[in-house]
Amino acid sequence: MPLHLETPLILSDAFSTERRQVWLKLEALQPCGSFKLRGVGHACEAHARQGAKRLLSSSGGNAGLAVAYAGKRLGLPVLVVVPQTTAERPKALIREQGAELIVHGASWQEANDYLATLRRPTDAFVHPFDDPMLWEGHASMIDEVARQGPRPDVVVLAVGGGGLMSGVLQGLHRVGWTEVPVVAVETEGAASLQAAVRVGAPVTLDAVTSIATSLAARRVCDSAFQWTRRHSVTAVTVTDRQALDGCVAIADAHRLIVEPACGAALAGLLSDEVPVLREASTVLVIVCGGVGATAGDIAKWTARQVEGRSTGCLPFVAR
Repeated sequence: MPLHLETPLILSDAFSTERRQVWLKLEALQPCGSFKLRGVGHACEAHARQGAKRLLSSSGGNAGLAVAYAGKRLGLPVLVVVPQTTAERPKALIREQGAELIVHGASWQEANDYLATLRRPTDAFVHPFDDPMLWEGHASMIDEVARQGPRPDVVVLAVGGGGLMSGVLQGLHRVGWTEVPVVAVETEGAASLQAAVRVGAPVTLDAVTSIATSLAARRVCDSAFQWTRRHSVTAVTVTDRQALDGCVAIADAHRLIVEPACGAALAGLLSDEVPVLREASTVLVIVCGGVGATAGDIAKWTARQVEGRSTGCLPFVAR
């Protein structure tokens, strides 16, 4: 049996309208609270079969928790390095799974570089987003969607490093939904995918300034960018405030607490400024989840937020 669960696909009356059905793939219900367990579990099982003696992870929180969860169930020790920006709750959850946790650096990249210095020959490193084994695992959610519900006209998801996007697109092609477009949502201050599609090549952001720390990859993985060259992808940015409003909307409608990274996807859905969404009658939203926020955090951040420069989504269609 895989380490991840088959998650529900539900028709959301709250987000649907007379002309559009919205289906939610509830990855927030994975045991670790996010979709990460699909790809991470798949990779960890493969490394265990190959004889790894310890699992390593560099993470802002969710990937590290998934590796810790997988390691505990596979009987392997786990070392996770997180940056200083990681909240206390995911750090506590990682420790609760029995993993060794080190806090190092101001960003994921610094944490990742430090982890590389600790690697032993018998260790297996599980990348948080840039690994074909992860994409293969994440693709399984589309296999499930194809069994559970109707073919969507469009898929909406959040993008950080691009692992979820790469897996979902791999899954869409695997089930034959090659013409289904994807709306890839980022927050302003963490929009490495939109920066890449604008210039026609992956770029590295000078810094990440968004509250959505799970989207805080300064450079989207090459796989995600390459998918924009062969599939219909609309890269969209929303403000931090809109992402938080998305968190509040799903909490009110479906009693689910998700991170701003996940709220960003819901904000993209709720915007009326993305043409491919206005035209769709069946929309699939990947509710990716995340453990880096509590209900209290969402309320606190919302109270502190001042709307940014943008008053709406900023779509950019990749060709």
